Amino acid sequence: MRILAVNPGSTSTKISVFEDEKEVWDLKLTHSPEELSPFGTNIFEQYGFRRNVIVSALNSAGYPVDTFDGIVGRGGLVKPIPGGTYLVDNKLLNDLEIGILGQHASNLGGPIAAELAKTAGCEAFIVDPVVVDEMAPIAKYTGNPLLSRRSIFHALNQKAVARKAADELGKSYEECNFIVVHLGGGISVGAHKNGSVVDVNNALDGDGPFTPERSGGLPAGDLAKLCFSGEYTLNDVKKMIKGNGGIVAYLGTNDMMQVEDEVEKGNQEWLVVYQAMAYQIAKETGAMATVLKGSVDAVVISGGIAYDKKFIGWLKEMIDFIAPVIVYPGEMEMEALALGALRVLRKQEEPKTYNPE
Repeated sequence: MRILAVNPGSTSTKISVFEDEKEVWDLKLTHSPEELSPFGTNIFEQYGFRRNVIVSALNSAGYPVDTFDGIVGRGGLVKPIPGGTYLVDNKLLNDLEIGILGQHASNLGGPIAAELAKTAGCEAFIVDPVVVDEMAPIAKYTGNPLLSRRSIFHALNQKAVARKAADELGKSYEECNFIVVHLGGGISVGAHKNGSVVDVNNALDGDGPFTPERSGGLPAGDLAKLCFSGEYTLNDVKKMIKGNGGIVAYLGTNDMMQVEDEVEKGNQEWLVVYQAMAYQIAKETGAMATVLKGSVDAVVISGGIAYDKKFIGWLKEMIDFIAPVIVYPGEMEMEALALGALRVLRKQEEPKTYNPE
């Protein structure tokens, strides 16, 4: 079966063609500020532009739209839903178009897939958007009824590597308990229990370890004092939490290759900060082991930082007592999208209908 996967990002659009499980062609279309400047803050203003460049690229590569058996787009900011492969229907399209939970380029994935699928005469899907919510009710308590923990994490990649690890162990994903650690610009650590992510840190703007550009959990009292000090606006504080937090706040960069280089040169200041990030990730991993009551088949690590063997070594020193550690460096987003669609097309899995509570 031939499947097209479409993944719109803020300044790029990734497209891949799969024939069954094999990726046979891929392309990353980079969109310059000049190309995007005519469009406003509503991401749907970019819809026609993004669709046209995808169709043009496919035609040039010899993969016309009408040759696909299924088309899958990156899931956007819809209402919280369980993980899985979803049919793109009118209800889903409406929530993506109005930006029910916010504006992001990934909101274009489903609508573009739906339009191209009409041309191809096939189904359109999204798979495991970032708002996948399978958290146990008890995990959402914070200590104040005005605030609740939210599930926002790298669901697509986390579930993909969990399935891959289950295959490696000769089991199904639903038979396993995993702690999955995604190491990117944001960092998420999830407890996967029999196919559901029952607890995970808010990797966007909430809790957990600090990351290359996010602060993670902060001391609440000190944060409250900072907010009311008169020195910072709400926007300033938001940027401290997401964008200018973590490694950026300490070292002035989110380029992890630069951090690795400085550590290799013996820069002690940078070494301590980098190790502190590993320390916090390991602590979060240990916390998720308690959620699974110590019954963990493996700790699975993915993301770009997973290429750094030194960093993985620091993590292993602290967490390999929990369970075997399996490392899949990099991201599996395009493969995860295609495989999600393929499972449905092969009738190995029922497609889900978007029906948030």
